[in-house]
Amino acid sequence: MRLTLPLIALAGTAALFLAQAADSTVKPLRVLIVAGGCCHEYDKQHLVLKEGIESRLNAVVDVAYNPDKTTKATFEIYKAKDWAKDFDVIVHDECSADVTDPAYVGAILDAHKAGKPAVNLHCAMHSYRWGNFREPVKAGADNAGWYEMLGLQSTGHGPQEPIAITFSDKNHPITKGLEDWKTIKEELYNNVQILTGKALATGLQIQPPKAKKGETLPPDAKPTEATSVVAWTNEYGPNKTKIFSTTIGHNTATVSDARYLDLITRAILWTTGHIDENGKALPGYGK
Repeated sequence: MRLTLPLIALAGTAALFLAQAADSTVKPLRVLIVAGGCCHEYDKQHLVLKEGIESRLNAVVDVAYNPDKTTKATFEIYKAKDWAKDFDVIVHDECSADVTDPAYVGAILDAHKAGKPAVNLHCAMHSYRWGNFREPVKAGADNAGWYEMLGLQSTGHGPQEPIAITFSDKNHPITKGLEDWKTIKEELYNNVQILTGKALATGLQIQPPKAKKGETLPPDAKPTEATSVVAWTNEYGPNKTKIFSTTIGHNTATVSDARYLDLITRAILWTTGHIDENGKALPGYGK
């Protein structure tokens, strides 16, 4: 027994050393955040996302930021041949509703069709839309491409009020062990139709009564409840590329919330195949 215990301890120390050595040889994930456009504090939010991701994961985050605050913001990186080749995953955090050039949008989608994973945040759901986009798009239609990548079609949102988030799929690696929470005032995006997306979380918002233009609000008007899917996954294109999307994330305080950043980093791990069934980063990828 005097000999056995030291041998066991030595074997355990050796195994730990080998595991640590293996972890140190893992290359960091290469993450690209594309941020900019209308209506949000992208100058602050891309910094919050970069810091939040790099503090949680073995990852190097690059940012393609455009300070253009209009709905026509475009990004030079998308115009380059093989624009996504140096990255493991693309985080779409742009708000470019009036960018409607099919060739420009097609170049983005081609990278994801070819297998490049994506994590889509908030106003990315309301970007790259044209035609009669407020009506349900038809599969394969000229204006359906971006929605087909997302897996869900959304066209608008209600007022900024708190949203109660409930994880409807608690066994998915992205959500396993995460607790439901209530946001600060946020925008609840609508669901025109769920295409091929699979819901992970729903949001419930109590919306105050609002009078129609030119009308007076009745004295007995009551708040209404609105519910939408707010986080989901999708498999896109012939390669079944892993896609994650969440409509949460309008305000910088929400993006800075540890619960939000935990969700996004889990999504990055899932889309790139570096998460186990319990929501833990595979060896070498977590911190």
